[in-house]
Amino acid sequence: MPAELEGGCACGQVRYRLETPPMFVNCCHCTDCQRQTGSAFVINAVIETARVHKVSGETNLIVLPTDSGRPHRVARCTGCGTAVWSHYGGRSLDSFVRVGTLDTPSLLPPEAHIYTRSKLPWVVLPSGVPVFEEFYSLKSLWPAASLARRAALYA
Repeated sequence: MPAELEGGCACGQVRYRLETPPMFVNCCHCTDCQRQTGSAFVINAVIETARVHKVSGETNLIVLPTDSGRPHRVARCTGCGTAVWSHYGGRSLDSFVRVGTLDTPSLLPPEAHIYTRSKLPWVVLPSGVPVFEEFYSLKSLWPAASLARRAALYA
């Protein structure tokens, strides 16, 4: 995996660079993600917000409702409205970058499938990738280096 990954919105106004690889990549099948993306799931790369460098363009943070009731702020391009990353649960120290907005999304395959209790029945999950009906324990799945990064972030 390259040390830097770049991406952007559909119109090209917003461009960003991940300064390091993400801590972890989730594929979420919850109904909120389905509704908010208009798709069967979303793939998010979890990374420290300070490691997401916006190269160009402007974003607006839009607050979306969630089943949990916790805030979900989505950064969207002011030109085309593409969601490029978000912040869950009212936190802003970490970002959930939409892998589909990367120039090469194939570089970040999901390391876990979450909230599969609401997975659409025609979606077939790959073998060898952990699957969870809800969420999981970070300590049981994330690599030690990623756990250390998260601990430092929330110290």
